Amino acid sequence: MHVRDVMTPRADLVVAELPGTRTDVLTHLQEYGFSSVPVVKTVDGDEVYRGLVSRDDLIEQPNEDQLALLMRDVPTTTADASIQAAASTMAEARSRRLPVVDDDELVGICTVTDAVRAIARGEVDGDRPVGELATRRVNATHVDTPLPVAEREIGLAGVPYAVVLDDDAAMAGILTEVDVIEVARVVEGEASTGDSIAEQDSEWSWEGIKAIGARYLPTRNVEIPAEPVHHFMTDDVVTVTGSRTARAVAKELLSNDVEQVPLVNGAELIGVVRDVDLLEGI
Repeated sequence: MHVRDVMTPRADLVVAELPGTRTDVLTHLQEYGFSSVPVVKTVDGDEVYRGLVSRDDLIEQPNEDQLALLMRDVPTTTADASIQAAASTMAEARSRRLPVVDDDELVGICTVTDAVRAIARGEVDGDRPVGELATRRVNATHVDTPLPVAEREIGLAGVPYAVVLDDDAAMAGILTEVDVIEVARVVEGEASTGDSIAEQDSEWSWEGIKAIGARYLPTRNVEIPAEPVHHFMTDDVVTVTGSRTARAVAKELLSNDVEQVPLVNGAELIGVVRDVDLLEGI
C-alpha cells in the first residue's frame, strides 16, 4: 500500500498561506481540530510548499505573530512511498503529519490517523498486542491544576496529553492539547519599550528622539483560561488492556476520535497507548 492510497489530497486540504498570522492558524486548528496546518506560498503563479505550523508552535511562541517565523521544517514523503515507510518516518520524527511533496508542490498530507485507519481496516499489520507497544511513562496532572500550568506540564513532557488524577491519585479524566486549543484565544495588548526621553545635554541625544517619551508596541498573545483542569478534561475515559491488538485499539481511537487511550491492568493505570505507538507495530 502506498501513501497515495491513504493520503488526503491537496484539493481537500486546509492550508495557511504566506504572508499570514497566528490568528489564521489558530482559527483552522479550532475549527477543524487539526494538530497542525501546512503552509504554502504562491510564487510566480505556482503554489509552493513552505512548511508546517502545529498547535505546539502557537503555544510555545506566544509572542510571535508572523506565520513565517512560527512554521517549522518537517520530514516530507512522496505519493509513491509505502505506508510502512511513511509510518516509520512519522514515528522516528515524532511528527503527526507528513506533507506529500512533488517538486516543491504540496500534493497531499499523510497523517498518523491515515496510518491508523489502514491498521483498523486490516490493510497493514495490526496483530501485535498493545501491551508491547504502549508507552509506560505517563504524564499526569491534578484535577485542580490551573489550565495554564497543566498546559506547560504537557509542553515540558513533550506529549499531547495529561492523565488527570484526583486527591486519591485515581484517574479522573484526561486533558489533551486539543482541549487547550479549543479554549485558547489570541489577545492584543501593548508592551512598553521603556522611557526613551533623552536628556537635553545627553551626548547621544539628537533631534529625532528628544522628548518622545515611552514607546508602546502592539503585542499578541495566546490566552488560556486559568480555571482548574477538571472544567476542561474528558472524564468519560476509554481504556484498554495490554492483550488488545493494535487493530482493535486503532478502531477504538477512530470511533472515539482520540489520539491516545490509557492502558490499564484491572483498575491500575500502567501506561498509555498513543496512535503513534501503533505505528511501531506496522
